[in-house]
Amino acid sequence: MMENFTYNSFMLQLEGLNVPEDSMHHVFVVIFLSYLFIMFANIGIAVLVCMDNNLHQPMYLLLCNLLFSDLLGNSILVPRLLMDMLRPPSERIISYYECVLQAFTTHMFGTTAHTVLMIMAFDRYVAICNPLRYHTIMTNKMVIKLTVSAWGVALVLVGILLGLTIRLNRCRTMIESHYCDNAALFKLSCDNVFINNVYGLTFTVVLFTASIGTMVITYTKITVVCLTSKSKSLNIKALKTCSTHLVVYLVMIFSGMSIIALHRFPQYTYYRKMCTVFFHIVPGSLNPIVYGLQSKEIRMFFSNIFRSKKVFAK
Repeated sequence: MMENFTYNSFMLQLEGLNVPEDSMHHVFVVIFLSYLFIMFANIGIAVLVCMDNNLHQPMYLLLCNLLFSDLLGNSILVPRLLMDMLRPPSERIISYYECVLQAFTTHMFGTTAHTVLMIMAFDRYVAICNPLRYHTIMTNKMVIKLTVSAWGVALVLVGILLGLTIRLNRCRTMIESHYCDNAALFKLSCDNVFINNVYGLTFTVVLFTASIGTMVITYTKITVVCLTSKSKSLNIKALKTCSTHLVVYLVMIFSGMSIIALHRFPQYTYYRKMCTVFFHIVPGSLNPIVYGLQSKEIRMFFSNIFRSKKVFAK
């Protein structure tokens, strides 16, 4: 067992998920299959969007950002988590640099989930509230600007968050979690972490306020337009596209809020750990399904594939 007072050690120990022995294999299989589905489904739809000219639309190009964010967040966390589940606690060792990288990608995943869904909400707002000007506003240049903004804001916010943490000296080696994040890293320090706590709280409040505020404003305006419009086709289009986006957002925000709430109850540590796993794999699994079923173009693509296979089989 590693001692927990080594000064600035570059080898750390993860506490792990600590799944009960009788349910270990079931949890492992569920997480593993979810990870495989996330990889195949997200990469598949991203490749489809690139290949099919009919899908070279702002909505699908912005969707690719969400798919890439899911791939990034799950690729760093889930394989390491699965390996640690098969190891005894004393062998769950991680280097400090790998821990920082995992913390960075984890926070980038969580932050871009908000920023990307915010720019997708703007896209839906323009499409429904200003349909005649949609192609004038949502040009390729605008899509690039929105994409750079979503990732740029996340990069700056997360960069400062981790930058404040890696400056600290470390006097502990035990990561009291099943993966590395900012809180787990600065808890290793014996220095004053007041600035880290203040910035972390500010970071969370600003991100959630901007995210929720954007959703409330855009969906309120969309609702007003739909209620005052007599066009059934507009209302059906709004219901299809906005309900998809809203479901994805609510799943993400609910799982994120659950993690924050469970931090207040140490006796529910196991449930908090499972909730963080679900925060990664549930949206990552749900996004390609929800958007794939909602998209007429994607449905037609797979329908044509199945038809061609049936003809070939005959």
